[in-house]
Amino acid sequence: MKIATFNANSVRMRMEQIYQWLVREKPDILCLQETKVQDPDFPAEPFREAGYHVVYRGQKTGAGVAIATREEPRDVSYGFDSGKERDEARLIRLKVAGVSVINTYVPQGRDITSEHFTYKLAWFERLRKLIDKEYAPGDRLIWCGDVNVAPTELDVHDPKGLKNHVDFHPKARAALEKVRAWGFVDVFRQLHPNEPGQFAFWDYRVATNFTKNIGWRVDLIFATKPLAKKAARAWIDRDERLEKNASDHTFVVAEFDQ
Repeated sequence: MKIATFNANSVRMRMEQIYQWLVREKPDILCLQETKVQDPDFPAEPFREAGYHVVYRGQKTGAGVAIATREEPRDVSYGFDSGKERDEARLIRLKVAGVSVINTYVPQGRDITSEHFTYKLAWFERLRKLIDKEYAPGDRLIWCGDVNVAPTELDVHDPKGLKNHVDFHPKARAALEKVRAWGFVDVFRQLHPNEPGQFAFWDYRVATNFTKNIGWRVDLIFATKPLAKKAARAWIDRDERLEKNASDHTFVVAEFDQ
C-alpha cells in the first residue's frame, strides 16, 4: 500500500501536476489539503481519468480537503460530529482496502496571542476525542495531512528562533503529541530517525528558502502500530517543489508491505 499527502495550495492551480504525479507514482491513496475550491467547482474529472475515486469538501476561500483512492471508498464522513464548528473543509475520513484514513488540514493559528491559536489547540483536543470515540489503537488506521505543527527540533530549520512560532510553540507541539500518543507512529521518523533537514514546506515569501532548505516538516503521515510495523519506505518528493507553478509544499509518501 502506498499513501501520500500533499498540501496543494489550490487544487485547480496544481491539477496538471497532481495528475502527472498520480499517473507516475500510482499511490493507492492521496490525501490533499488546502484545495481552496467550493465543491461544485472541484476538478473531479482529471482524478477519474487517472483511475481514481475522489471525495472532497471545500469552501469559498481557503481550507478544503480531498482524498483520492484507487479502490472505491466507503464510510466517508466530513468534519467533527459534534460542537459548534464542524470544520468539514478541514477533516475528512473514510475506509478503503481495509484501512481507515483521517485526512486533516489543521488550522494554522496565526499568532500565539490570538483566538485563532486557542482554536488550533482546541482543534487538536477535538480530534483526539473523535479518535477516542471512533477508533482503537489496534485498528489499521492512517492519520495524515498538513498538521501545521513541526513535531521536533529536527523538523524545523531554526528551532531556537522559531520557539514562539504558532507552528512550533511548545503548546502546539504538546497538542500534537497528545493526539500522536493515542497510538500513532510518525512513519517518516520511524524510518529516518535522526535525519535533519528533511522538509516538505518552504515558505514562498523568501525566494531562496527552497535552495537554502529553510523549511519545515509539517506534512505528516501517522500510522497505528499494526500498520507502522509494516512500513517499508517513507520519502519526500523534493523534485516536485521545482515544478513550474508548484505549491509551497510537496508530496510526502509512505509505503507499507501487505
